[in-house]
Amino acid sequence: MMMWPNFFLQEEERWRAAGRRRAHGQQGAALSPEREGKIKLLLLLAALGATLAVLAVGTEFWVELNTYRANGSAVCDAAHLGLWKMCTKRLWQADLPAGRDTCGPAALPGEANCTYFKFFTTGENARIFQRTTKKEVNLAAAVLAVLSLTVMALGCLCVIMVLSKGAEFLLRVGAICFVLSGLLLLASLEVFRLSVRALLERVSPEPVPDLTYEYSWSLACGVAASLVLLLGGGCLLLLTLPPWPWGTLCPRQGHGGS
Repeated sequence: MMMWPNFFLQEEERWRAAGRRRAHGQQGAALSPEREGKIKLLLLLAALGATLAVLAVGTEFWVELNTYRANGSAVCDAAHLGLWKMCTKRLWQADLPAGRDTCGPAALPGEANCTYFKFFTTGENARIFQRTTKKEVNLAAAVLAVLSLTVMALGCLCVIMVLSKGAEFLLRVGAICFVLSGLLLLASLEVFRLSVRALLERVSPEPVPDLTYEYSWSLACGVAASLVLLLGGGCLLLLTLPPWPWGTLCPRQGHGGS
């Protein structure tokens, strides 16, 4: 009869040992405080890039188009546009900076008329100061920007899973997503620049006013966002690399033999 208590004691000890092994395995899989701090810092950097990217894509101050000031007229025309919307403004020449030959800047108060591009609904081109946009190029820039935001959101989700669930294998996926998002945003900026050049070079049979253009703060936010995303993704990618080979060849002092 003494064999039954011994059997239960052995089973209890076995379950306790298995529990200790599971707990030890979970502790081994957890991130170290130093590594977790680095990942959180880089996630904060990527969040800054994401904020700038959303601000750039959602606003319409990518480029300003300005007509030249006409003598004897009290008003002049300017416009600013982004990926989705265009705004034309009629400004009072008395409000323009002294010594400026063109109308603007578009941020001055005036009579504004803002419309969304019809590329995404009816497929029509837009008319800006008797010039016609090239919808294929504008659509390509918008699609690249949306893809950039989608990949960026996926990267943020991967890094959050690393911090919350300990799924460290997703760290490399998140880093690649941030790098790819920055590259896609840069490509969107370049395609938009080509669309502006195509708009200014369109030949029309009717006389068109002379225009000048200048890139505005929304596009600057896009450039900054792409650089921040590339930096954050590159640093995260470095964290996924194995230790340097010479780290094992040159151990720290105090760990070797006396």
